[in-house]
Amino acid sequence: MNTIRHDFRSDTVTRPSAGMRAAMAAAEVGDDVFGDDPTVNLLEQKMAGLLKKEAAIFVPSGTQSNLLALMSHCGRGDEFIAGQNAHCYKYEAGGAAVLGSIQPQPIAHRADGTMDPKEIEAAIKGPGDSHFAVTRVIALENTFGGRVLPVAYMEEVAAIAKRRGLGLHLDGARAFNAAVQLGVDIADFVAPFDSVSICLSKGLGAPVGSVLVGRADLIETARRHRKMLGGGMRQAGVLAAAGLYALEHNVERLADDHRRAKRLAEGLGRHKGLSVVAPDTNILWVEAEAELGDRLTAYLGENGVGITGRYGQQRWVTHLDITDEDVEGALALVDRFFA
Repeated sequence: MNTIRHDFRSDTVTRPSAGMRAAMAAAEVGDDVFGDDPTVNLLEQKMAGLLKKEAAIFVPSGTQSNLLALMSHCGRGDEFIAGQNAHCYKYEAGGAAVLGSIQPQPIAHRADGTMDPKEIEAAIKGPGDSHFAVTRVIALENTFGGRVLPVAYMEEVAAIAKRRGLGLHLDGARAFNAAVQLGVDIADFVAPFDSVSICLSKGLGAPVGSVLVGRADLIETARRHRKMLGGGMRQAGVLAAAGLYALEHNVERLADDHRRAKRLAEGLGRHKGLSVVAPDTNILWVEAEAELGDRLTAYLGENGVGITGRYGQQRWVTHLDITDEDVEGALALVDRFFA
């Protein structure tokens, strides 16, 4: 097995810094299922305040956070609308259907990652026809594959949801990346949404956890569902302390990840045979003829550079454990491969 020295596979591979570990070690804890953990309570209050929402709940993962949101918006046999390639539809093991008895209604993405608002509205089903599952919520994702989808697009979909009496959920696993890239306040970015999932263990660098933020009634329902799904973590303040540290120290520095992703795009784009999609944030997509791309991926792996992808498509992700030297070293290896 090759040792990965420069790990571009995902921003989930980050490890807590010395400062974050010290904060975790010093955390005051209690039993969070009883509501007694002061550090968890502080994290929830801080995140709700940052996003200007009524309440928040700390959960083990982004997958559970999205599932709790959908289960809080929907009852058994209801429906949610999401993109064909949305994480909550495609990459969460069908949890909404399996565990929530919620039917997904996927919508095709346009080239820029958005869904056509007209197609979203056409897919909404009301309670008047017993043949159909009743649509209860629209779920958007931003960033989407590292792309920042326009605020105007989110507002357009929000207007549809409001007009049709639906909830609106944001899978904002990397919403802080989007807000930093746009130079807007995170509260303004998420303003149209009834519920928002924020991941702490991606670009923000915490080892574990996400926070679901939103209307108080939704979060109260989500807290019961969290217990049902086994997400109560008792003395979770040790983990919540990492989240608090991340919010204090690791938000503004996301711009460094975006800069490094752009440098990767510049360096990789010099090579014929590689088609590079310019990144908005910290995720870079590279396309190549399948055999060439797979050979390059294997070569990089043999030389200590980890990326993901196959059949010629590669995904490179920058994060707080990737330095300028890591980027330049990886580009030098790619240069050597093509030489």
